[in-house]
Amino acid sequence: MLENQTCVVTGASRGIGRGIAEELGRHGANVVVNYRSSEAAAHEVADAVDEAGGNGVPLQADVSDADEVDAMADRVRELYGPADVLVNNAGITIDKKFENMTKSDWETVMDVNLGGVFNATNAFFEDLKRADDGRLINISSVVGQQGNYGQANYAATKSGLFGFTRTLALELASSGSTANCVAPGFVETDMLDEVPERVQQKILDRIPLSRFATVDDVAGIVRFLAGPDSGYMTGQVLAVNGGMEW
Repeated sequence: MLENQTCVVTGASRGIGRGIAEELGRHGANVVVNYRSSEAAAHEVADAVDEAGGNGVPLQADVSDADEVDAMADRVRELYGPADVLVNNAGITIDKKFENMTKSDWETVMDVNLGGVFNATNAFFEDLKRADDGRLINISSVVGQQGNYGQANYAATKSGLFGFTRTLALELASSGSTANCVAPGFVETDMLDEVPERVQQKILDRIPLSRFATVDDVAGIVRFLAGPDSGYMTGQVLAVNGGMEW
């Protein structure tokens, strides 16, 4: 379904990004496994993409650094030609109550979670615009819809992706390319593992399906958005949260 499609996944060395990269590879895509510092893990993901039937290549770039992202985009074009799909997944957290949050805590999360989305989208925008089936897919969070205690900076960035996605959908529409947003709920990753068990139970009590999402739950939705069946869907926020209200 994604044969000969070049898909760039930022922050793809672990967690949701890794699952997305491997899922796209299973459907025959050329997958760029972007990473900032986890080189060994990124190579493992690229190998897994190859084993799944795709073509994987790890490429380093700190998404908050525009020059590094531009250099990565040039390398992608050298290897595979213009990108068809960009998945903006890279993100970080620096969690504190707002009264304890510093300007540096705020700006660091903004620089990666929103600045990185700008940098990557800017670097690949013309590729997506000119592609036969260009796809921009932004990974947000239920936290951007509900807010979350101690995550004012993170929630602001994830909420900001909704307006960004809708605007890019409008601006890409004339070319036939699409922009959509996926807002996962709480996903079984190493980040969730760090949450105390009593807090995890409180979160579970708010989820009608009574379980956390798996990485595959999210990756399958991204694969749908990357493929041809989503061609008439744009500007949407897909909530993958087990039925949580927002």
